[in-house]
Amino acid sequence: MQDAPSPPSALTIAGSDSGGAAGLQADLRTFLTCGVHGLVAVTAVTVQNTLGVHDRADLPPHIVAGQIEAVASDMGVQAAKTGMLASAEIIHAVAAACDEAGIGRDAAVPFVVDPVAASMTGHPLFDQAGLTALRNELLPRATLVTPNLDEVRLLTGMTVTDRAGMRTAAVVLHRMGPKYVLVKSGHLVSDPECVDLLFDGTTFVELPGPRHRTPHTHGAGDTMASALTAGLAKGMSMVEAARYGKWFVSQAVEHSYPMGAKIGPVSAFWRLAPEER
Repeated sequence: MQDAPSPPSALTIAGSDSGGAAGLQADLRTFLTCGVHGLVAVTAVTVQNTLGVHDRADLPPHIVAGQIEAVASDMGVQAAKTGMLASAEIIHAVAAACDEAGIGRDAAVPFVVDPVAASMTGHPLFDQAGLTALRNELLPRATLVTPNLDEVRLLTGMTVTDRAGMRTAAVVLHRMGPKYVLVKSGHLVSDPECVDLLFDGTTFVELPGPRHRTPHTHGAGDTMASALTAGLAKGMSMVEAARYGKWFVSQAVEHSYPMGAKIGPVSAFWRLAPEER
């Protein structure tokens, strides 16, 4: 029997969510439903449910770097993304390992930095040293950075309250070194639409979408970034991949569901055949 052709591979460098809604679980679920093989470098294990993050254990930085090296050297990576990186030491290790593996802004493999700095319930996931390392080491290496408005504030000090502010923030973030910036508007609740903004240093591209009135949005940011990363792994341009990620997460939020006592997850089940849901 002839072997099936290998699918593209995408790597997530992220923490584990024991509730299964966000983190590497959301990334792998999205990679699968987008038709790419998911590779993993685990950065941390969280004790987490819908009520919040209750505890966390970070992996040793050399183990995080070793995972990146192991999969990149053997299986190959067509695109990579980050999620929660936990500490400055892990960021140092990730930056060095990605340089070695040819993952980055000016490298063959695109690098999507999702600057996860706080949990959905506001639990901090970085100290100041980690935030500084994120700004100084990862943003200049990023093909794309995908902050929500809380992360914009942490990275730039700017509080964004409208679409004009999103444009200003995108310019400020682009000066920090990434090739592209995608400012997400999910937290701009005063806007009746959910219009994200992609910026390449010259041109703004608006990514419009409906604003679904649901509290169940856990994992939305991870899902959008991983769908976008899957698009890049499949050879899409950045604009195509950003539109694809926006379309995917809009569907996932529309089909989100309650689970546990508080904020439920966005869904990937909408991509299944009706009899499999």
